Amino acid sequence: MTAGPATVFLCSPRAGGNSDAAGLAFAEGLTRSGHAPRIIRLRDYTVASCRGCGACSAGPEHRCPLAGDDAEALFAAILDASVLVFAAPIFFYHLPAQLKGLIDRAQRYYARRVAREAAGWVAPAERPAEVVLVSGRREGKQLFAGALLTLTYFLWPFAVRLGDDPCLLRGYDAPGDLATDARALADLAARGARAGAGKK
Repeated sequence: MTAGPATVFLCSPRAGGNSDAAGLAFAEGLTRSGHAPRIIRLRDYTVASCRGCGACSAGPEHRCPLAGDDAEALFAAILDASVLVFAAPIFFYHLPAQLKGLIDRAQRYYARRVAREAAGWVAPAERPAEVVLVSGRREGKQLFAGALLTLTYFLWPFAVRLGDDPCLLRGYDAPGDLATDARALADLAARGARAGAGKK
């Protein structure tokens, strides 16, 4: 277990929207279980787009030439978090652009892990990440499938796996829809309390 704070990433470009409400309700549950959660609003950070240059595939540190923006600080928060939570809306059956941009920038961590394992390094035991995805659509058989698959492979280089019970919410479209659903908010807070239990 890492020693850093419980950390909740709010991944929507829209302040005060439904996935923000979901993430903050989850954070309230973490607080109930004794944590002082750190809230990271991804929209407040600057992450340059990966150029696909391949520079991170070479060298012992697998450095990215775009270092200097906020990406490395965000990756450090992922590595440091004792409890890790991502709350995001679904846009066109996938994750919003800024989160996908951060995911693309994690290529250097993927290259580093592959190289280390080829040299005999054994990865630490994986820890779970909690995921809350919020869709405006009510229908769609594969509505969350792409986002969950991308998050799975994004987190692998950090020795993080998706939790066994991701929270997948449908039909919250207008900005205040979730904020007025007391039952959903209570369920999210309960999930947060369970996630935080025993990880203080």
